[in-house]
Amino acid sequence: MKKAIHYTIVPKDLAAHLFAVTVTVNQPDPIGQCFSLPAWIPGSYMIREFAKNIVQISAESDGKKIGLSKLDKQTWIADECSGTLILRYEVYAWDLSVRTAHLDQTHGFFNGSSVFLRVEDREDSVHIVDIQKPQGDEVDAWRVATAMRQLDAKRYGFGTYIASNYDELIDHPVELGTFSLATFRAHDVQHDVVFTGNVPNLDLPRLTTDLKKICETQIAFFEPHSKRAPVDRYVFMTMVVGDGYGGLEHRASTALICSRADLPVKGQKEMSDGYRTFLGLCSHEYFHTWNVKRIKPAAFVPYDLATENYTSLLWLFEGFTSYYDDLMLVRSGVIDEPAYLKLVSKTINSVLRGSGRHKQSVAESSFDAWVKYYRQDESATNSIVSYYTKGSLLGLALDLTIRAATKGKKSLDDVMLALWRQYGHDFYQDGKEGRGVTDAEVDELFDSVTGLKLKRVLERWVRGTDDLPLEKLLTPFGVAFTDERKNGKPGLGCRTVRDGTDCKVANVYENGAAHKAGISAGDVLVAIDGLRVTGTNLDGMLSRYRAGDAIVMHVFRRDELLNLKAKVQASDAPNVMLTAEAKPTSAVRLRDAWLK
Repeated sequence: MKKAIHYTIVPKDLAAHLFAVTVTVNQPDPIGQCFSLPAWIPGSYMIREFAKNIVQISAESDGKKIGLSKLDKQTWIADECSGTLILRYEVYAWDLSVRTAHLDQTHGFFNGSSVFLRVEDREDSVHIVDIQKPQGDEVDAWRVATAMRQLDAKRYGFGTYIASNYDELIDHPVELGTFSLATFRAHDVQHDVVFTGNVPNLDLPRLTTDLKKICETQIAFFEPHSKRAPVDRYVFMTMVVGDGYGGLEHRASTALICSRADLPVKGQKEMSDGYRTFLGLCSHEYFHTWNVKRIKPAAFVPYDLATENYTSLLWLFEGFTSYYDDLMLVRSGVIDEPAYLKLVSKTINSVLRGSGRHKQSVAESSFDAWVKYYRQDESATNSIVSYYTKGSLLGLALDLTIRAATKGKKSLDDVMLALWRQYGHDFYQDGKEGRGVTDAEVDELFDSVTGLKLKRVLERWVRGTDDLPLEKLLTPFGVAFTDERKNGKPGLGCRTVRDGTDCKVANVYENGAAHKAGISAGDVLVAIDGLRVTGTNLDGMLSRYRAGDAIVMHVFRRDELLNLKAKVQASDAPNVMLTAEAKPTSAVRLRDAWLK
């Protein structure tokens, strides 16, 4: 493979968190070969400047050092050379997240976008990477977990892996260490489950049984006849920590981070909230195997990893995925109907809590993800709306609308299947990418698939800021919608967190008592009517007041003590509850077709 791009990567210094990487280029550009590192990673829409983690870098050709100049924050050019060109560099890896790279004595992890320099104008070449074992007796039992194809490596072993191009190379994260491993087959496709971290009494059989149900339900959803997954093998790789949550999708794997307490324990058969949340995360990232990794917005084909890629469609790619992640839990039988409706209720309450939903549409939220959603501050709840959560409710609203209007003959499922067949099914064909879908094509598809005229609905719900009429839409399905916020407890209209023994204000909700009194995020509540406030007693103190009662608050802002007057208000936090009703029969039939 003379024209292939060759990499080696080795955990060089575990204590210093350094990966050593080389990239070898045969037949480099004779007038100077350029190299660059992505500025962001697909699935996480924020410029992260991965090149900042390159510690040192040099170039050589035919055994001699040659010049290497930096052109901008993430691009280098090597001097002219006629022989094979080799770059050697080190990458600092100390970001314990799903987005970048992490290395210490316990494990190693990396996304290719943060460690593999791109050889410009050679992105379509075959890319080969030799993943080498670190030195030392303490790492003798380390293994490799990745969905990347092996060239001469054994499954889970160190050695050589291969990708058909650069995009494929960086779309296969790699986990190194002494991880726990389990395997199951979902519609004849191998699925590996990898856990890094100490998890006493982890119930792997239960977890793989539940994941198998979820994966088979999703495969059958997109391919009801062939039940053929779009991958030859899939890997769930999870970093287990004391407190954490997150995931990032890839074409044949996902990188996850979760809290230890969220995983199932041997002998405990009940479904805890944490375990349900973890299964929802797995379901979400697995659904992305189709929706965003193969069905893509036009703005992502191809990715420009040097700068922002703007799209107004994240409400579909993230929002609809958020709708289907929990829906697949109930359709697979992993959770029951009441548990599913409880999850939807939680999402509704989350969306209704923020006044930002009246200022930003989900289309605008999608477009502004780069500067707003991924850079949230203490005022975010009052200024933005999440294309995840409201996008999920949008998927619900459209699904219910289509099902009711067509008497169950059509649904959002049909729209997703049409997107899959037209844009996703053959996206990775012969090593080349297909094309993405545009906003206009999405609008047209809703009408053509359902036979309804939904453009006005989409304009109002996607590009407008009105609340979705979920109570009305749920009625034909026999689902009662109640909101008991009128019985709210006394409150201040702010969210506080415990900071040591202090009670610190995290968010101030617009037009609430705290807002009107002049309290700001970051303030520390010291006393109410002369009595000390701590990190644990605020709710108890406020329970002694009635809505409308005047109080005097002492607050520290930085190191200055403020004396503020406020009026206690009844909490207006939404308290929506969805419950299924037994009748009428037509409603039960519609609901069963939706949830089963």
